[in-house]
Amino acid sequence: MAAPLLEQLSESLGSPEPAIRLILSILIGYPFAVVYRWFLFYQTPTVIHLFHTFSGLALAAFNFAGSQLYHSVVCVLIQFLMLRLMGRTVTAILSSFTFQMLYLLAGYYYTATEEYDIKWTMPHCVLTLKLIGLAFDYYDGGKEPSKLSAEQKASALRSVPSLLEVCGFSYFYGGFLVGPQFTLRSYQRLVARELTDCPGKVPNSVVPAMKRFALGFLCLVIYAIFSPHYPDSYYLTDEYEAQPFWYRCVFILLWGKIILYKYVSCWVIAEGVCILTGLGYNGVVDGKHQWDACANMKVWLFETTPLFGGTIASFNINTNAWAARHVFKRLKFLGNKTLSHVATLFFLSIWHGLHSGYILCFSMEFFIITVERQAQALVKDSPVLTKLANSPLYPLIYVVQQFIHWLFMGYPLVAFCIFSYDKWLKVYSSVYFCGHLFFLAAYLIMPYLRKALVPKKEGREKKQE
Repeated sequence: MAAPLLEQLSESLGSPEPAIRLILSILIGYPFAVVYRWFLFYQTPTVIHLFHTFSGLALAAFNFAGSQLYHSVVCVLIQFLMLRLMGRTVTAILSSFTFQMLYLLAGYYYTATEEYDIKWTMPHCVLTLKLIGLAFDYYDGGKEPSKLSAEQKASALRSVPSLLEVCGFSYFYGGFLVGPQFTLRSYQRLVARELTDCPGKVPNSVVPAMKRFALGFLCLVIYAIFSPHYPDSYYLTDEYEAQPFWYRCVFILLWGKIILYKYVSCWVIAEGVCILTGLGYNGVVDGKHQWDACANMKVWLFETTPLFGGTIASFNINTNAWAARHVFKRLKFLGNKTLSHVATLFFLSIWHGLHSGYILCFSMEFFIITVERQAQALVKDSPVLTKLANSPLYPLIYVVQQFIHWLFMGYPLVAFCIFSYDKWLKVYSSVYFCGHLFFLAAYLIMPYLRKALVPKKEGREKKQE
């Protein structure tokens, strides 16, 4: 009965059935959260873990029927056994990292197609980070607190978790399908009724949860209305190649803006589920209760920043924080921040998939951010540019910045979304590799601009720093 209804809904909305199932599954998290608040909040941890485990498995079965269901179960069980048998050792971390990543990459390899498909590897990439992070947090729990950073202290596990606890954490309906990332320690605090603005009582989180739901739903509506006018497939048509150069560039700009609402809407709606349960509670700041512990998007920053760094800081926050905590900062022994940054971006690229487009996208991100930081330093050190940036002309400068920003945000996203080599090469060729050339030219010219616009005194001080 459900299948024909889903087919009809898919046809009427013009969206693939797997996408409809995914959105419905994220929305079903709200009724699950209500059940938890009304009937299970004061129950024993065992009952709560069972509820979270079976509700998450039900969502998995709804989206990925048949043999696809066992992949997550296998990885959760093996991760639990590694914690128990290997203990708090570097071997356990390396084994967890290697096994979980190889399992995910094998999944990508054997299920790869020419299009982006919603299949079991989509939630599994979220689970992979959870389970690797679990190994790190268990390892940190065996260290002296004085040797841990504030982040590590907050997430360190002082005792070995039970299998049921790991399952509840892994399948929690608020983050199983699309995230956000959160630690087992946060999940334990949720079950212990610690994540609430009223100690020991159901959190007053309905209003903040509904605000995120409304914002996420608005983003979903925007995507549903405009995405049919900006399909990925248009890039590969003769009609696109026949358009003037300026039109092709503007299409990339608008497409890049619209395509991201797909991710924004899912993350913000899922965040609302986490807030409703209490998992989103983040303490008190300036006398106000905060509910942003599971925020994966800073929507206002995303919409208003004219900087590439600002967009990155506003987007997929918890995954970026996970990568910073468990990859970038743990590569401190390399003694080189740039090398650690490159290694982290490489990890994120293969975590997304094996297609060349992912590596190209993240390598461009590194290059663009490098050039932007140089440009920001130039503006800061140059009295002329600083004065111009603070002049009445700034609104005009802001508009130009936003145009450049969104044009070249969409540009690397082409490789990310149209990930096959022959496809993204065709698109970039049609716009004469303008993004590559723009930032290469900016990188090469920056030293000369610094020499011309920065007074010698400031220039010498900069070199000494």
